Amino acid sequence: MEIVHEFTISMKQLENFEFEVRFDKEQYAPLRMDEPEPLGRDAAPNASRLLAAAVGNCLTASLLFCLRKARVETGAMETRVRVKLGRNERGRLRIAGVEVEIDPHFAPGEREKAGRCLELFEDFCVVTQSVREGIPVEVRVRE
Repeated sequence: MEIVHEFTISMKQLENFEFEVRFDKEQYAPLRMDEPEPLGRDAAPNASRLLAAAVGNCLTASLLFCLRKARVETGAMETRVRVKLGRNERGRLRIAGVEVEIDPHFAPGEREKAGRCLELFEDFCVVTQSVREGIPVEVRVRE
């Protein structure tokens, strides 16, 4: 795959399992993350919740982009993401499934105009399609 852009974020442990995430642009506010009890204090969302938010946001934004381009009227869009956790054959906790429900609040008679967008929008969602296809992850631990 040809690389067309890259960015870097950084994380710093605050205490126990609570981390502060800093993004690559100074206008982005830092984000705190934590693990649920008993590991952490459950003071902030964990990585699974952020992945759910990323999938839901990406799909919603992709649909909104297409609908606006097609001049389809909607209300304020609402999205609900349900994540199912399960254990793999080795007993490790994994995300077993993600269900996304988007309500664009179509204006009367507008859903019919949205047909092509409803067929296409998922394929343009960077995060969802990357998760579906599997993302290569390289890990290094410094000495």
